[in-house]
Amino acid sequence: MTPSKAWSAPRWTTVVVVLLATLCCLFVPALGVKHENFKKCDQSGFCKRNRQFADKAAATTSWTSPYALDPTSLSFSDGILSAVVLKTVKDGQEKVRLPLKVTFLESGVARVTLDEEKRQKGDIVLRHDSKARKERYNEAGAWALVGGLETSKGAALSDKVEEGFTKVFYGKGGKHQAIIRHAPFEIDFQRDGETHVKFNQRGLLNIEHWRQKVEKPQEEKKEGEEAKEEEKKEEAQGEDESTWWEESFGGNTDSKPRGPEAVALDITFPGYEHVFGIPEHATRLSLKTTRGGDGNYKEPYRLYNADVFEYELDSPMTLYGAIPFMQAHRKGSTVGVFWLNAAETWIDVVKPKSIPNPLSLGVLRHTDTQTHWISESGLLDVFVFLGPTPQDLTRQYGELTGFTAMPQSFAIAYHQCRWNYVTDEDVKDVDRRFDKFKIPYDVIWLDIEYTQEKKYFTWDPLTFVNPTKMHKQLDKSERKLVAIIDPHIKNTDNYPVIDELKKKDLAVKNKEGNLYEGWCWPGSSMWIDCFNPAAINWWKGLFKYDSFKGTAPNTFIWNDMNEPSVFNGPETTMPKDNLHFGNWEHRDVHNLYGLTFHNATYQALLERKKGTIRRPFALTRAFYAGSQRIGAMWTGDNLAEWSHLEASIPMILNQGISGFPFAGADVGGFFGNPSKELLTRWYQAGIYYPFFRGHAHIDTRRREPYLAGAPYTEIITQALRLRYQLLPAWYTAFHEAATTGAPIVRPNFYVHPDDEKGFAVDDQLYIGSYGLLAKPVTKEGQSSVDVYLADDQPYYDYFDYTVYQGHGHHNIPAPLEKIPLLMQGGHIIPRRDRPRRSSGLMKYDPFTLVVVLDKDGNAQGTLYLDDGETFEYEQGAYIHRRFSFDGKRNSLSSSNLVDRVTVKGENYLKTMAKVRVEKVIIVGAPKSWRNKKEVVVMEEGKKESARKKTVEMEWFEGGKGRADWAVVRDPKVGVGRGWRIDFD
Repeated sequence: MTPSKAWSAPRWTTVVVVLLATLCCLFVPALGVKHENFKKCDQSGFCKRNRQFADKAAATTSWTSPYALDPTSLSFSDGILSAVVLKTVKDGQEKVRLPLKVTFLESGVARVTLDEEKRQKGDIVLRHDSKARKERYNEAGAWALVGGLETSKGAALSDKVEEGFTKVFYGKGGKHQAIIRHAPFEIDFQRDGETHVKFNQRGLLNIEHWRQKVEKPQEEKKEGEEAKEEEKKEEAQGEDESTWWEESFGGNTDSKPRGPEAVALDITFPGYEHVFGIPEHATRLSLKTTRGGDGNYKEPYRLYNADVFEYELDSPMTLYGAIPFMQAHRKGSTVGVFWLNAAETWIDVVKPKSIPNPLSLGVLRHTDTQTHWISESGLLDVFVFLGPTPQDLTRQYGELTGFTAMPQSFAIAYHQCRWNYVTDEDVKDVDRRFDKFKIPYDVIWLDIEYTQEKKYFTWDPLTFVNPTKMHKQLDKSERKLVAIIDPHIKNTDNYPVIDELKKKDLAVKNKEGNLYEGWCWPGSSMWIDCFNPAAINWWKGLFKYDSFKGTAPNTFIWNDMNEPSVFNGPETTMPKDNLHFGNWEHRDVHNLYGLTFHNATYQALLERKKGTIRRPFALTRAFYAGSQRIGAMWTGDNLAEWSHLEASIPMILNQGISGFPFAGADVGGFFGNPSKELLTRWYQAGIYYPFFRGHAHIDTRRREPYLAGAPYTEIITQALRLRYQLLPAWYTAFHEAATTGAPIVRPNFYVHPDDEKGFAVDDQLYIGSYGLLAKPVTKEGQSSVDVYLADDQPYYDYFDYTVYQGHGHHNIPAPLEKIPLLMQGGHIIPRRDRPRRSSGLMKYDPFTLVVVLDKDGNAQGTLYLDDGETFEYEQGAYIHRRFSFDGKRNSLSSSNLVDRVTVKGENYLKTMAKVRVEKVIIVGAPKSWRNKKEVVVMEEGKKESARKKTVEMEWFEGGKGRADWAVVRDPKVGVGRGWRIDFD
C-alpha cells in the first residue's frame, strides 16, 4: 500500500504534522508518480559527481585512470590473488592504498573486491556526535550469500611472464582467464581466449577515499561579492565538495559524518547488444540506454528501495526492490555481473555503435554494451559470470545467493485479496460465494484494517470478533488466510509490542543514537531493526499461537511497507544517517532492510509451533539479492490500466532471470476500477504469474470474480480452472527453480538462446520446461495475437490442437473467451483435470498426461510431487518421474529420477499408492494408429499375472489445420511407479 488514506494518531498536533507531510498522497485522485519526491542523478551528490567524472574522462583524449596495481604487492595462493591498488590524488603527491582481492571460485565465477586500507584512530575527523562506524560497510555478503564460495583448486598463474600484466587461468579445464593490467588498473575476463567482460576499460573506477573534514572559516562578504563567489566556484578546478559532508533534498538534510565514500566502476560487455536484469524497474526486458538517443532514458537505472506512489511505466526510476545482477546476452554466449552493494546505486547503460567491417557499407551495429555502476558507500565487490548459457548464470547466481524457497502447494494457486475485507463475516461470506459460483481459490488476505487501531498482532474487537471461527471455516476447504504485518510499530500507550521494542532496545536509531520516530499508517511509529539478532529472536516470539491469539496453522503473513516506507521521511523512506545494529548507517544497508525484515518473519513462521514444521509463506514488497530464499514478491501498487497489464509481463520475466522467480503483479490493478474486459484479460494473464493474486485498493469497487456477471464470471472461472488444472506442471517448475535456479516463467532468449530476432521479445513466456508458450492479450478490444515462434517445431493450440509451425510470427485467434496458449512439440505435460474448490482438495486426484509429439515423433517431461506442506521432501519424501515417448518404438514410459530411497520416501510412496494416471492424450498421433483400438501396458511392482495388460485406445482425426490425437483412458498405472505403454 501507498499513502492514500488517513490513519489514527494519538494527538491532534501529530495528526496535523502527518497530514502536512503526506498531503501530496492523501485524499487526492490518482495523479501519477510525484517525481519531485524522488531524486534524479543530479540531485544525488555521489551520482552527479561520478557522472561528471565519466564526462571528464570521455572528453579527454589523454585520460588515464589514476589507479594502478603495485606489482610488488602481488601474491597468489589457494585460488586467491591479493594485491594493493594505489590511487593517485592531489597531483600525484598522495597515494591511497586500496587492498585488492580477486577470488576464483570452484564454480567458475570470479569475485573482485576493492576495499580501503584501515586508517589509524585519529586520522579522520568525524562529527563529534556521530556514532557511525568509520570503516566501509562489509556485511552485505553475510545477508545475500549462502554458498558457492569454495575457492578453485585448479586456478593458476600463467607461466608466461608479461611485463605489466598478471594472468590467471581458472574455471573448468582452465578455459577462463583473468588478465589484470597493472597501470592503469584494468581486468579483462576471458572465456576460450575471447574477452567477455572488462573492468575499468574507460577508466571510470572511482573509490572516494577517506579524508579529513577541513572546517573553513566563514569570511564576511561585502555587498556584491556573492555573485563573484559563485563564479569562482564554477571556475574552480578539482572535485565538487558541495555534497561531501551534508546534503539536502525535499526539506530533509542528510548529515554525512564519514564524508564522500562512493564506489564506482565501468563494466563493459564487448560484442553484446542486449543486457537484462537489475530489477526492479517498470521497463522492458532488454534494457535501454541511459545517456542519449531517441526513445532512450536520460537518467541512470536507480536501485534504492522506495514506496513509489502510482509508479510510471517505461522508466529507470527506482521501485520497491533491488537486485544488482545484470546479464549480457548474444548468440552463443551469456555472461553477467553481480554488484554486491546494498547502498543506493545508479547504473548507466550505453551502447556505442561502430562499423563492424569495411564492407558493411556504412551500416552501423551495436558492438558493445558499456555500463557504469555507482554506489554511495560500502565496498567494491563484484562477481563475474562467464556462462556460457543463461542456465549457467541462473544456477551459479543461485548457488551464491540461494535458490527459490520451495513453497507449500497452496501458495502457487489463486489468492484473493483487497484492502480490506472489513469483518470476519465478510471473509466468510466471500469464501461461501466462491463456492456458490464454483470458483476455485486457496487464500484470502487481510490488509491493515483487521487490526485494532493499526496495532499489529491484534484484531479489531468490533469487526473481527471471532477470528478462530473464521479460520476454521476456511480450513474445511483446505483454504488459508494471510494477514499483513509491517515493520513499523505504533508508538502509543498500552501496547505491549511497542513497550517491549523500546525496553529491549530493538528499534532503528537516529543519528544521535536515540530511538528513531517516524510516521506511517499508525501515526507515530518505530521500526524494528532486524539487523540485530536479538530483534529477530524477539520477533519470532510474537507469532506464536499463544502470543498472536486468533491465528492458526492456516495463517500466513504479508510484509508490506518494508523498503522501509516512512511517510514523513526523505523520499518517503528512512533518513540515511539513521543507525542500525553495529552502528552501521542506514545509507550502507538501505536495500537490505526489506530482506532482513522478510527473513525475520520467515524465521518466526518456522517456529510458531513445535512438532512437524510447515513451510512458511511470506510475501514481501521490498527485496534484495537472496530474498528468493524466503518467499514471494509482487510488483507493488500498479494501476487498473491496460498499460500496466502489459508491463507486468516483462517485469515478472525480469524477476525470474534475476534469481527471484516467485513473482506476480496485482491482478486487475491496485488503483482504479478496471473495465470488465480489462479485468477478464488480466485474469487470463495472471494465471501465468508464478505468484497469482487479485488485489485492489480500499476505495475501489469490489471486484471478486463472481461479481463480474455473465459472460465475464464464466470466462474468469475457466481461466482459474486452467491454472488449477496445470498445477502439477507449475509445482514441478517450482521444484526446478528450487534446485537449479531456473526461472519459473521464461523469456524467449532463455529458451532459445541462439535466436537473435527473439532476444528482445518480452510479451510472451514459457512455463517451466514444458514448452507451454503463453501470449496474454494486453490491448483493449484485441481479438487475436501474434505469437513469435523461434524454431521449426510444431506448436499446438492447447485447447483444439491447431498446428502452428515455422520461424516467425503467427496470428492466433483470441476472442474474449480464448486464452492464447500453445504447446511446443517434444513435451509431456502433467495435469489434474478434476475441478476442485482448492488445491488442497486435489491432493489425491489422478493425473492426465498430455504427450505433445515433436517433428520426429518424440516427447519428454517430468513430474515432481511431495506432500506440499512440510520439509520432509528434504529427507526423500517425494516422487520425481521422467516420462518419455520414443517415436521409433512408439512407446511411452515412466522412469524414476529419485537418487536414493529413504524411509520417509517409502512412507510417502505408500500414501500415494492409489494415485494413478487416469488418461494419456497423444497430440500429433500418427495416422498409422487410425485403426488401432488397444495398447499394451506393463507396470513395475505388480504380480507377474497383473504386470501386463491391454487397455483401450481411441484415435481422433483433427482436420482443418488441427493435429490428430489419440486417447488412452485409465491405463491403470500408478504415478509413483515405473511403467510402459506400447502403441505398436
